Amino acid sequence: MIHLKSTEEIILIKKSAFLASKTLGFLAKEIKPGVSTIYLDKLAEDFIRDHGGKPAFLGLYDFPNTLCVSPNYQVVHGIPNKSFLREGDILSVDCGVYMNGFYGEHAYTFEVGTVSEKTKQFLNCSKQSLYIGISKCKNGNKIGDISSSIQSYVEKHGYSVVKDFVGHGIGKKMHEDPQVPNFGKKGEGMLLKNGLVLSIEPMVNLGNSEIVHHKDGWTITTLDKKISSHYEHNVAIVDGSPCLLSTFSFIYKELNIQSSEEELFQNKKINF
Repeated sequence: MIHLKSTEEIILIKKSAFLASKTLGFLAKEIKPGVSTIYLDKLAEDFIRDHGGKPAFLGLYDFPNTLCVSPNYQVVHGIPNKSFLREGDILSVDCGVYMNGFYGEHAYTFEVGTVSEKTKQFLNCSKQSLYIGISKCKNGNKIGDISSSIQSYVEKHGYSVVKDFVGHGIGKKMHEDPQVPNFGKKGEGMLLKNGLVLSIEPMVNLGNSEIVHHKDGWTITTLDKKISSHYEHNVAIVDGSPCLLSTFSFIYKELNIQSSEEELFQNKKINF
């Protein structure tokens, strides 16, 4: 069942999403060679609780930690551990927050130290595919317009989208209808309407789209062991257009990155 949200509910989701965004911003300066992912996980849990939220992933479907951390050729759902990050790694960090009865979720793929130019180009393409998908979140469009735009952009650049995992609705539950694949056909799927809140999250592989499910029940890696990325925003349709509920601005502030990519997706009505 699809749950369209009121303005008041969208604002509450934004508060949760913003705390997830602030958490990733707080972690940004800590993600460097020699740091363990379990250390990052502890920092995130304390930060979320200190700011009035609860770690949404901790215990959800029996997941054991606050963050999903997926280095290099891990795709999603990586479990934090004592292994150390190395120079030239990439690290996808997915963070969820539960607060005021609503969930928010946010993901970003970080560079660890200095990465290759090839890796930078790959990550840039992955992130841009997210914004291209967001731009299709408009009244009168279909889910397939989001999905096909992401797939087309990624494949045009020689990469592939993961087809085993998809984006989704979000609100009082972490995962709500509808599903939002990162692949599909333009003009197909559910009609988009005001009040719809989605987690759009391209998972993009440098190589082919095939993945491996590991015995721990969570970890997913690429079959060809080439790197994978994951970027995610929470988006509401407000006044017929996409409105970002999460932001990379806290990350960018810590990393001294200049960007205007989010300016098109703001709405003054959704403030707190």
